[in-house]
Amino acid sequence: MNNYSLSDVAVDTWVQGGPISLADLIGSVVLIEVFQVNCPGCFIYSLPRAIDLHERYHQQGLVVIGLATAFEDYDKNTLENLQKLITTGEVIGETFKALNQHGVLLQGRLPWKIPFAVGMDSVVAETEPVTDERVLRYASEFLPEFEKFSDEQKKSVLQQARHYMEQKSMKAETFERFALQGTPSCIMFDRKGQLKDVSFGQIDYKQAMVEHFLAEK
Repeated sequence: MNNYSLSDVAVDTWVQGGPISLADLIGSVVLIEVFQVNCPGCFIYSLPRAIDLHERYHQQGLVVIGLATAFEDYDKNTLENLQKLITTGEVIGETFKALNQHGVLLQGRLPWKIPFAVGMDSVVAETEPVTDERVLRYASEFLPEFEKFSDEQKKSVLQQARHYMEQKSMKAETFERFALQGTPSCIMFDRKGQLKDVSFGQIDYKQAMVEHFLAEK
């Protein structure tokens, strides 16, 4: 795991509960819940779980922060739609469709509020040219087993990676720095502000991990 710390999380705009200097959170266990506004699974599974952990453990030293990002659907995963979500409970796109089908929404809006600080990842235009070296680096970061693949498998992966990188018009700083694989993702730091865990889509073990790092002095 890369030797990143809390200060490497890039928040462009605080939408709720900020601004927060992440360096000031040393001494707390910090869970960064990374989501996209247009991500049904984030709202059905991950954010409710993060809210539950916040309610259970914030008095014991857990700080949960929601970080909205964008690695796709750049027209939907916007700061404007995040602000609407936080202020009115309005959800959009695939999130609206899925929550509506699950009968979760109340008069078309979320029936619950996010009780912790929420910020927007730093998302900027992608201007760096897509070179063979960048494509290889990207494939190796996301697939630790890449070097063990056959030549045919490597060729296929590199083609897919190049296609993705060529159509990607924006770059989300925290998402890319921590090599996140999608949303929902979770980034966890111990009381010293050191990175301890990065996970994608897994929520069942978070409570045990939170309790473990809260117990450390």
